[in-house]
Amino acid sequence: MPTIHPTAVVDRTAVLADDVEIGPWCVVESDVTLGPGCVLRPNAIVRQYTTMGANNLVDSFTVIGGLPQDLKFDPRTATHVRVGNNNVFREGCTISRATTPGGATVVGSNTYWMTGAHVGHDSLVEDHVILVNHVALAGHATVRRGAVLSQNTGVHQFCWVGEMVMTRGHSGISTHMPPFVTCAETNVVVGLNVVGLRRAGVPAEQRRQVKEAFDLLFRRRLPTPRALNEMDKCTDWTGPAVRFRDFVRDVLHAKKPFNRPLPRLRNSGIAAEE
Repeated sequence: MPTIHPTAVVDRTAVLADDVEIGPWCVVESDVTLGPGCVLRPNAIVRQYTTMGANNLVDSFTVIGGLPQDLKFDPRTATHVRVGNNNVFREGCTISRATTPGGATVVGSNTYWMTGAHVGHDSLVEDHVILVNHVALAGHATVRRGAVLSQNTGVHQFCWVGEMVMTRGHSGISTHMPPFVTCAETNVVVGLNVVGLRRAGVPAEQRRQVKEAFDLLFRRRLPTPRALNEMDKCTDWTGPAVRFRDFVRDVLHAKKPFNRPLPRLRNSGIAAEE
């Protein structure tokens, strides 16, 4: 049977695995599912229509599944938050549920959220993402696998943050940020996340291909469609470089409201999309 502290408030419709632990003064609302091994520390709140997989830790004063911060939203609309497995939500994190009927804000597995991180409605956070203290994602944002967003990074609505992107503290992102780059300030790329690629076990040849893709997009000062054409000529590329190229292609073909630009390279004075 789940272990539920006497001061916790748990709705009778909540579905709890047998080994769930719910601490003092927690709240679990209706239509919630908590999978095996989930732990709620004191004062954690899991709101209506939230589903969590296995082995998730929800620390004190975190609220998962709160109403979207959207003035147009009707609270009677059934929308969701869906969380995978093995995630850690430290103190004071917040995740808003989606705005579209039946839609979901989605968190993958093996993510780590530090104090005060926030993800807005209809967003996607993929596996192995790290959100450092007070990172904030607006609605409809996407953060791809393995990205690390440093303290106080802000991501604008409808923006994509690519795989294994690394931000410096206090960064602002209102463009689509390509995979494997390091960014700083506001929409500024400062280089490749070489350390991250090595730590992920990406072979040297694939790292060379990513560097080639990066140079075509940023250092050659080519218009983005031409840079993509040059990338398409690199038929030997595999893995990460192919995903870099596909990301650029998706940006070029994105429709409203996702039709946002690419960032600029520091000191180049030229944005990638120009």
